[in-house]
Amino acid sequence: MSNSVKEIVIENLSPIVEEMGYVLVEVEYAKKPNGMNLTLFIDGENGIDLEALEKVHRVVDVKLDELDPTNGAPYTLNCSSLGLDRPLNTDYQFKKAKDSEVEIKLYEPLQPYNKKVVVGILKDWDDVSVTFEIENNQLTLQRKQIAQIVPVIKF
Repeated sequence: MSNSVKEIVIENLSPIVEEMGYVLVEVEYAKKPNGMNLTLFIDGENGIDLEALEKVHRVVDVKLDELDPTNGAPYTLNCSSLGLDRPLNTDYQFKKAKDSEVEIKLYEPLQPYNKKVVVGILKDWDDVSVTFEIENNQLTLQRKQIAQIVPVIKF
């Protein structure tokens, strides 16, 4: 198969979801206890509610039947919001979190803090590195040093 299920879905469904006023942020095709699941993570300018997710589900379900990205293999389709604490992976997520507080989980302790988990303000990113402001210092880390970046949620 030349294109992965994920690539086929993103390429074909992103424009449809955008026409509906939302963003297809991420696609996951993975084995779960109930079999293969195709999960579309959707967001909107003001977040997304259950009604919008159901609307997107109905529209993309029809298109997926035409596309058959799994070559006939059965799967369960899920449409989901990103969730407040979803790790940042895509440019869209990084743009949305820019200049806000994030928790940075590292593979090795960060010096001089000697911690594997630090909190900072997301400032910039590219394919290789991410820049944060931590305790009034600018710090650029290589992406390969970072296990996960998660928004800090304040109530």
